[in-house]
Amino acid sequence: MLAAVGLLFGAVFGYKAFQAQMSKKFMSSQQMPPVTVSAIKAEVHPWQPQLKAVGSLRAVRGVDVTSEISGLVRTLHFKPGDEVREGRLLVQLNADADLAQLRSLEAAAELASTVYERDKKQFAVQAISQATLDADAADLKSKRAQVVQQKALVDKKTIRAPFAGRLGICTVNPGQYMNPGDKIVTLQSLSSIYTDFYLPQQELSRVSLGQNIIVTSDAHPGSTFTGKITTINPKVEPDSRNVQVEATISNPRHELFPGMYVSVEVKAGKEERYLTLPQAAVTYNPYGETVYVVEESGKAPDGSPIMKVKQIFITPGPTRGDQVAVLKGIKEGDTVVTSGQLKLRPGSTVIISNKVQPSNDAAPKPMDE
Repeated sequence: MLAAVGLLFGAVFGYKAFQAQMSKKFMSSQQMPPVTVSAIKAEVHPWQPQLKAVGSLRAVRGVDVTSEISGLVRTLHFKPGDEVREGRLLVQLNADADLAQLRSLEAAAELASTVYERDKKQFAVQAISQATLDADAADLKSKRAQVVQQKALVDKKTIRAPFAGRLGICTVNPGQYMNPGDKIVTLQSLSSIYTDFYLPQQELSRVSLGQNIIVTSDAHPGSTFTGKITTINPKVEPDSRNVQVEATISNPRHELFPGMYVSVEVKAGKEERYLTLPQAAVTYNPYGETVYVVEESGKAPDGSPIMKVKQIFITPGPTRGDQVAVLKGIKEGDTVVTSGQLKLRPGSTVIISNKVQPSNDAAPKPMDE
């Protein structure tokens, strides 16, 4: 009886062991094959904190040259695109009638001066009254004031450059009648230029007068322009809660023009050191940002290491170019997956192939291919 019970239990345990072994083999045969990914070692790099914005260029001095008075254009003394000095004659309006009137008024003023001088001598010998002499003096002042007024009118018929700069396209022609305020040509001073941009109010503590900025423009790929912050508007825009900032940029080669838009980078604060990764390595989820870290997990039968991944939550920091700073979650030297994350899950076996790596440039420069 005991022998029969022993055989029964032996048969049951043997069957269970056989079943467990077969299940293990089955599960082993169902394992996912290794996933090919690219990876990079997390490294610490120097990091200059920056504020970025889009700015608009404006001339330090720029006007549309116009006429204060009406008149007929007699002569143009410039060519479109000329570089002119301050005071350079640009346009001469017809002033023949005004000059004739000026000569008449000068003659009347000269006569009034002669009469006044003669009456002063007569007043000295009591030949005329004080009232007559006072009337002569008032008349002389009036005549001289009329001469000055007419000279100002004649000068307005001669239009000059108010400051040095570059002229634009001319919009008038000789013989054309001009009304007050009609545009003749634009004049822009280009040796220095303003850029206006806006920053959020929470960044006000990080900007100050004299702070350096770097400006780039798609009109000059690969070129950078430097400047300094010269004015911070003492008012925050109530609609956007942004503050306007003005910086002055040196423009000796006249490459930047008013009205262009530019990308502005403000160097804010001292240089720091951050653990950095390519932005492609970070998976952004509603529940947090994660990366996959590759770790060795034993040896294969042929002696090669078995690499598996572990999903780790991180705290990302500022970004620059293709890079993102990592504040918490990983340490320097960790191998982090940079592509192929969609095929992974925690514990997946991977094969690292870095034939193609995502861009990891701190200051990428787009190129047309």
